Amino acid sequence: MATGIENLKIYKMAEELEIRAYKNTLNFPREEKYTSANQIRRSSASVCNNIAESYHKSSIKEKIHILEIAKGEAEETRTNILRCGKKKFIDEKEADFISEKYIELLKAINGFIKFLKTKN
Repeated sequence: MATGIENLKIYKMAEELEIRAYKNTLNFPREEKYTSANQIRRSSASVCNNIAESYHKSSIKEKIHILEIAKGEAEETRTNILRCGKKKFIDEKEADFISEKYIELLKAINGFIKFLKTKN
């Protein structure tokens, strides 16, 4: 049986999205370096970090609480990416693609939370 955070589907999804979001912020306008680009990088990293943090919590209640925070960060990243697409900082098709992938991640996190609740 596979063990470890690297084998958790939602973690892998979040990590891939964090890297994609980071790469898309590399060509943002200079004046956006410390605003939109920084916020996207921080919130996308926070999704991974919160999933990782929840992984080693001993209580189901704690795990779920931290996963709920990860969902908030994922939604924040998704909406920021979409707005940056509208502002033409990111190709709009790419922004839409990333948004769809974040929706898939949110659904997967919800599914994992439901699974954890059955363990309670």
